[in-house]
Amino acid sequence: MRKLALLFVTLLFPLSSQASTINSALPGAELRGAATFRFIGFPLYEARLFTKSGAPLDWSKDFGLELKYLRNLTEYDLVEGTMRELNRTGTALPLRGQLEQCFDDVRNGDRYIAVSKGQNQIGFWLNGSRVCTLKHPQIKTRFMTIFLGDNTRSESFTRKLKGE
Repeated sequence: MRKLALLFVTLLFPLSSQASTINSALPGAELRGAATFRFIGFPLYEARLFTKSGAPLDWSKDFGLELKYLRNLTEYDLVEGTMRELNRTGTALPLRGQLEQCFDDVRNGDRYIAVSKGQNQIGFWLNGSRVCTLKHPQIKTRFMTIFLGDNTRSESFTRKLKGE
């Protein structure tokens, strides 16, 4: 039933610029799962996972993650939140400077897309425009674990996002 509802929503609301961004960055990508992340009951963002042919998540292959923000957040909020989550899910990484170049203030409805390129790079797009490439050893696993790992803030969010 959940997969049918996901398909219905996807067909009703095509996101041409976001879909073309995902498809140009990750040829053959299809929607795998979607979920809304809430903090103390307030929705912060809707997330969508794209994998090649919509296959189950495979950490050895490239994939894309789209976040559609449901409230306004500052660059500082995004950088600090990411740094906290990176520290919570592993050891500290020297990424603050790169994150400050990648992230900008977001408004309700803005979309960030992150697409991995191997294990050591993630490209970022904001509302369809390329903004940066985050580079660091094993950054794909470290960054994407915030949303897709075994120790996320919400197990049910992660399961839905993975399409499980």
